[in-house]
Amino acid sequence: MAGEDPPVPGGEIEGLDRENKLHRYLSMLESGDLNARWRAADALGELGDSRAVQPLIGALDDEYVDVRWKAAKALGLLDGREPVLPLIRSLEDDSPWVRAGAAWALGRIGDPRAVEPLIRLLDDAKPRVRRMAAWALGKIGNPRAREPLVRLLGDADRDVRLAGRQALDEIGTEREIPSI
Repeated sequence: MAGEDPPVPGGEIEGLDRENKLHRYLSMLESGDLNARWRAADALGELGDSRAVQPLIGALDDEYVDVRWKAAKALGLLDGREPVLPLIRSLEDDSPWVRAGAAWALGRIGDPRAVEPLIRLLDDAKPRVRRMAAWALGKIGNPRAREPLVRLLGDADRDVRLAGRQALDEIGTEREIPSI
């Protein structure tokens, strides 16, 4: 037809390339090489294929912190509610990086089942974890988090106080909140 561009070849190649990447990353996630596993977890999140959800959930139990942290973050990039309960369990991980990564992922997913566990995380010893829990609660937007976030405004860490304030702004409140 006059005036129309011909179809661009290569769409099938892109699909095959994406499929090859998915299988390569899934294989790397199962390898004995720590660097390959954390890189695979990172890449699977960026690839955004839901077939990676179960392998990434399995990686939340990896012996290495880097793999668990990257798997948690990757799950936050994938669409779906399937990883919510495993991510909630990861909020109790020994590593603050994993706890913060799981909180971030839960905030991205936005499932209300995460509200109470995230509220408990506001008492974490690590400021990074408290800050991420506040951020996640703001993203979820459940009013149940208001009072615990108000208490966070007195936190010793300035960034935690700011995250609490921003979360309260996102959720909204019926009363005046003191400035920080």
